This record gives sequence, structure tokens and C-alpha cells, in this order.
Amino acid sequence: MQALKIAGFLPTLMTSQFFVNIPIPEFDFSGQTVIVTGSNTGLGKEAARHLVRLKASKVILAVRTVSKGEAAAKDIVESCKVSADVVEVWELDSGDEASIDAFAKRVQALERLDAAILNAGVMTMEWRTVDVHESTLAVNVFGNLRLTKVLLPKMQDSARRTGQQGRISVVGSDMMYVANLGELETDGKIVDKLDSKDLSLKWMGQRYQLSKILIFWAMKQLAKVNPVAGESGVVLTVMTPGACKSTIFRDPINPRVKNMADWVMALFQRTTEVGGRALVHAIEPQLPQEAHGKFLMDARVGSEGLNVTSKQAERLAAKWNEEVLAVVEDHGNPKL
Repeated sequence: MQALKIAGFLPTLMTSQFFVNIPIPEFDFSGQTVIVTGSNTGLGKEAARHLVRLKASKVILAVRTVSKGEAAAKDIVESCKVSADVVEVWELDSGDEASIDAFAKRVQALERLDAAILNAGVMTMEWRTVDVHESTLAVNVFGNLRLTKVLLPKMQDSARRTGQQGRISVVGSDMMYVANLGELETDGKIVDKLDSKDLSLKWMGQRYQLSKILIFWAMKQLAKVNPVAGESGVVLTVMTPGACKSTIFRDPINPRVKNMADWVMALFQRTTEVGGRALVHAIEPQLPQEAHGKFLMDARVGSEGLNVTSKQAERLAAKWNEEVLAVVEDHGNPKL
């Protein structure tokens, strides 16, 4: 099964990276308020720059380090030649429950919220915990899911009042296609296995791609129980920007792995600016409702792959979605 997944993934990856051009977004975001997490650098920053260029009324850079966010905001404001009050910097640690709660309170005070790009993520080969869970799991999965759940009611209310369909897109990865689901097999809880240091250290190299399929399973379920209602609903998606030049490797990883990744990426990676385009396409104002609960690739709905459609995937996804509910259920409605 794993060999079959890899064989199917490679042509998809090559076609995407070499033959698909992500167009410069030319949407109209006038009057809209948009949140971009992980936006002090890399893809998030470039997506925010595009949003300001596209006349968004307010772009909120949600970042762990405010000083870095302020530097990014200054750069964006100067390059786009807009008023400084268009870009705001809010503190947010996507792996920390208390930080998410504080952020959610600020969100409630907004006049409106139209879209969010949840771009915060980590890739690491080191074991460490954040808020009791392994860091990759805490940030890439639980953090982004909690944020989706706390932003959704505000966005639904805004959509009802303004008639503008809301959009939330979590930045995933096409690496979810090749995640080894065998690492999730256990007689106990999947989350307990993932949080076991002794077990996880044997295959931390798989953790990033596993986190990306886990968040897609959860977001797909969240979309299922929160259908889009006409133009006053919210479209939930997971998207991939493709392989891009970014700072995802900023955490310490095995030097051999990093050198190989740098070599491979240099062959076909997209620029950070092009990756930012893809993020903006994922929250375009008139995003088709058919995208709800789907995986977006190359600025359109992509295939889900065997890690979603196989019998093993369906069984593990059902089990995982029950477990993830227990982790995030105290963070308000809607329920998974």
C-alpha cells in the first residue's frame, strides 16, 4: 500500500511543481477582515502582502513574537503604500490553549471576520512537548483545529450580517498523500501513541506528514457537521501551497535529512511569493461551496488520495475524529 501511494504521488508532485503556474490573485477583498497566522515570515507574510494589495480593510498578522510581526507589518505597509492601520499584529501561539483563548476574545470584538489562513506549523525531528502534546501534533493539528472552532462562530455571524461567505483554510501539505498510516495502528488511542516519546522517536521522520493527514481528517469531519448555508455560511478547506522556499526547516533536524531536502527543494521549489499566491486563492471571496471539506491543490480542488479513500484510512479517520473531539471539546462550539 505504501509503495502504491508513493508511486501515485510522484507524478502528481512533478506535474504540480513543473507544469502548473499559480496565477497572481486579482480578487477584491474590499471591506473584508482577514486573519493570517504564522505571518511574520515566509508564505504567511507573502499571503498577507497580497491581501493588503487586494484592498482588504484589515489584515491581522497572528504571530508568536510580536516584534517580528511588527517588522513584517512595516515591510508590508511600505511595499503596498497603505495606511499603517490596515495591518494589525496580534500575539498568538497556536500550540498554547491559553494563547488561543486570549486570541479568541480579541476576535469577538472585531466588527466582522471574513476569512482566515491558518498557516502556523512546525516540522522537527526533535522530541518536545507543547501544552502536554508532542509539538508537531500540538501545533499542526490541535492548534489549528482549536483555532478553526473558535473562529467559526464569529465568521458565521459576520456572513449572516454581511452576506459575504466566510472562508477558513488550514495550510496542509501534499505530503499527506504519502503518510504511513501504519504508524497510527494501535489497540489503544492514536493520540497516546503519538504522544509516547519512546514510540515516537523511532519514527519522528514521519510525524510531519502524519500531522497533515490528521488535520485533514478532522477538518473534513468539521465541514461535514457544519454545512455551508447559501451565501451566509463558511467554507472550510485544507490546502497545499506545494513545495516552496520557506522557513519550515528552521527547527533543528538531522543534517543529512536537511541537506537532502535542500537539494531536492532547490530543483523544483516554488518561490515564497508564489506560495503566498496559493494561500490567497484558498480564501478567494467567491470560493465555490463545492470546495467545502476538500483539499485544495494548485488553486483548485485536488484529489484526496488513498490516505482518505482506502478502508484503512476510513477506519483510522473515524477513530481519530472521536479522539480529537475529546482533546478540543472544551473550546466552544461547533462540535466535531
